[in-house]
Amino acid sequence: MEQKAENPIQTLEETDVTPLIAAYFELCHLKQLYRQGWLRRGVPRQRCESVAEHTFGAAMLALWLAQTYRQDLDLCKVVQLALVHDFGEVYAGDIIPADGISEQEKSQREAESVRQVFSKLTGGQTWIELWQEFEEGMTNEARFVRQIDRLEMGLQAVVYARQGSGDMSEFIESARRALTDGEIINLLGEAADLTMGFDDKIGRS
Repeated sequence: MEQKAENPIQTLEETDVTPLIAAYFELCHLKQLYRQGWLRRGVPRQRCESVAEHTFGAAMLALWLAQTYRQDLDLCKVVQLALVHDFGEVYAGDIIPADGISEQEKSQREAESVRQVFSKLTGGQTWIELWQEFEEGMTNEARFVRQIDRLEMGLQAVVYARQGSGDMSEFIESARRALTDGEIINLLGEAADLTMGFDDKIGRS
């Protein structure tokens, strides 16, 4: 698992700090954990986004889109779900299909990571349950944010294509296959059109 540095929490071994500070050190690992799919696709490390950068992008997209056309959703919960959805990667890492790890094993590792980070905090069970809500996708807010998570990947693929990283169609098509919301599908389609002239393999289906 490629990363900029080891988990900062390791620097606090045998150091007595408040739980919130410890959790923040763990959160900081998401800032230095590369999104592995981009690296394996050849995006240079100096340009490769971190998990935390993806989370920020997803949270902003979720906020904008929920405000724009999904006013039936609980906006606060939408943003909370977007912010916590990658905390399973603090200790599990950014596991991708090429790693050959089963979905069951991946889910178990990520759940353990989430419990390790949040259980130390006052009210931590609330954050654990929010992460579980996202994973299970049983509420309207969770289903919406799961769509946004895929949209963000697709849009980032378009950005990389426009910046000269080559054919990113596999990521755009992967995002497209996961989408069911018409507005979100249209947004990804519009963005995918921006790759025309940069890589003629990508277009709207």
